[in-house]
Amino acid sequence: MIPTPNHTICNKLTTDLRQHSPQMHIHSRALVKRICSGINSVWTIRRNLMANAEIVAIGSELLLGQIVDTNSAWMAQRLTALGVNLYFKSVVGDNPARMKEVISRAVERADIVITSGGIGPTQDDLTREVVAEVTGRRLVQDAGMLEQVEEHFRRRGRPMTPNNIRQSYMPEGAIPIKNPNGTAPSFVVEDPRAVIFSLPGVPVEMKWLFEHEVEPYLRKRFNLAEVIHYRVLKIVGIGESAVDDKVGHLIANSSNPTVGVLALPGQVDVRIAAKAANREDAMKMIAPLEAEVRALLGSAIFAADDDTMEHVTGKLLRQQNRTVAVCEDLTCGQLAERLQSASTEHFGAGFICNSAAAVHALLQRSTGGKSIDDVLKDPVLLTDAMARAARQQSGCDFGLALHAIADPTSTVQNLARGQAYVSLTDGRSFLRRESASAGRGAYDRSRMTLNALDLLRTALLEGMD
Repeated sequence: MIPTPNHTICNKLTTDLRQHSPQMHIHSRALVKRICSGINSVWTIRRNLMANAEIVAIGSELLLGQIVDTNSAWMAQRLTALGVNLYFKSVVGDNPARMKEVISRAVERADIVITSGGIGPTQDDLTREVVAEVTGRRLVQDAGMLEQVEEHFRRRGRPMTPNNIRQSYMPEGAIPIKNPNGTAPSFVVEDPRAVIFSLPGVPVEMKWLFEHEVEPYLRKRFNLAEVIHYRVLKIVGIGESAVDDKVGHLIANSSNPTVGVLALPGQVDVRIAAKAANREDAMKMIAPLEAEVRALLGSAIFAADDDTMEHVTGKLLRQQNRTVAVCEDLTCGQLAERLQSASTEHFGAGFICNSAAAVHALLQRSTGGKSIDDVLKDPVLLTDAMARAARQQSGCDFGLALHAIADPTSTVQNLARGQAYVSLTDGRSFLRRESASAGRGAYDRSRMTLNALDLLRTALLEGMD
């Protein structure tokens, strides 16, 4: 039997752990938890170490690909903002044995375990039972939780089926959390090894409970003296490997702040993250690295953080009081949708041509003096004519066209080979781009649309020359 140490021993073990990287001492941390649990000193460890968390997403539908796990991504962002390290995310189906295995492992290697899903009224909602088993507690009914479930149905004038009574049970000694947005109450279990939050899988319910219940609890209970803040610089016109070639030395030599690169459809993000006592200090740490990245990548950086290409372009349209209309085919209206969402008053019209007959009808008076047959045979002339038609028929300052020719032999949607053509006109001259990225896949449509928006952005910044 392991002897029960005093607080001094636990604090000494904690201090030793702090001298190593978090990645190295995860398993040692679990050992200290076990040694100290006899005198409930796990909270001493939590006060002295930066807390780490694990998210466990529960539901067979997640493993089957029927639902995308957006909950974990959202919670990861919120935990990062709080200064909580997230080292593991797990997904497990509605199987009690596998759920027990995953949650048992999580409480050994994390201070905070957050489960989402599995606390509803159906027979496959098993989270409450499994958490009770993992923590060695009985499952008991909570009168307040039962009243909450009953009141939910009373307010809506709906009969409550007997299976909803299951939602009023929780592990003995757990702290109940009221859920004002649904029927599934949540709970917190303060186990000597870790604190376990069990939240609903419904995103709107989970997010409300996380913001109003989980975050205040974590701020009060844990030493969240540090925050993790990050700056995201968004790049267009340069591929991931080219970006890495320019900033790779910053990635290799970074510790705090750290630098990372992420490839997205048509753009590359450079993320600079810093850990500091507060957001202001983190931003000061980030600033020199951001300046260096901007010097290396220049005008290829089109936005930062939550800003998007369409919002940047929409802002320029508003500042210059200019209007634009678009004409597109293979992108299925995505270009028009993005401009419309960014600047309603400066987006004049959108023409979507999904057939040769539609293109022929649109271009009857916009061929620039050439025969319609000649225009239809030449993709550059065709794209120019589409841009001209969009401008003429809408009365806007600019006409922007996006035309693509997909390779019919390609069988991989997102990698379909072909050519994409972009043309922008102000009635006096044209700006054009051409790229080998056309296809009907969602990835390619996003990439083509971003390229077209960037041509408009460039014209607004630098002119049509």
